[in-house]
Amino acid sequence: MRNSILALILFLLAAGGCSKFITEEKDETKDWSAKELYTAAKRELDEKSYEKAINYYEILEARYPFGRYAQQAELEIAYAYYKYDEPDSAIAAADRFIKLHPRHENVDYAYYLKGLVNFNRGERFLDRVFKQDPSERDTQTARQAYNDFSTLVKQFPNSRYAKDASQRMIFLRNNLAQHEIHVADYYMRRKAYVAAANRGKYVVENYQGTPAVADALEVMYRAYTKLEMNDLAADARRVLQLNYPDRAGKLDSK
Repeated sequence: MRNSILALILFLLAAGGCSKFITEEKDETKDWSAKELYTAAKRELDEKSYEKAINYYEILEARYPFGRYAQQAELEIAYAYYKYDEPDSAIAAADRFIKLHPRHENVDYAYYLKGLVNFNRGERFLDRVFKQDPSERDTQTARQAYNDFSTLVKQFPNSRYAKDASQRMIFLRNNLAQHEIHVADYYMRRKAYVAAANRGKYVVENYQGTPAVADALEVMYRAYTKLEMNDLAADARRVLQLNYPDRAGKLDSK
């Protein structure tokens, strides 16, 4: 029994010594300056070693919380989190940068990055494999991305990121409108005609200029026809005929 206890004590001491040795061996940054930490982090970021970059940025922020290197680290770590597929951490880092440095010359990028994170947040493995229609996904992150890009465009219209943000907003708006059509079609299949008509009406009222408006008018026409609300059906068809004559001509064949 005494030998067993002695062996256990020796093992724990050895393990503790190993742990101390490993910790000391890994602390390569112990005497690094802020510039050295930033340079190492940026190098790892450029080489797409995002986990290592994040580690260096975190050490830099902890040891040298003030100064230009710390400020740049606060912004670049948000991008590193984004590329490392840590969207919540990326958003939190971008929000922190915006709060701490609302007048920083690069704060527009923080808003843009938030939009990018939410824009790509809905991407999942199965989406990439099966090429799922973006309009069929959950719309929460798409709406948030649209709001992020909208904030950027409104507050920083001359930003270098404003043009790309505007284009992404068009894409998002089209897909949000198309999502409503998917839902309306689902209601039509379930014979929930009132709900289908309301979805169509919502698209017409809120997504003017999107390709989905023609689909919305057609859904309204079909739903109102099923409900025997002939005046409303005729109104929907008239608007469809005026704006999309080819689509109106195909209604009777369906």
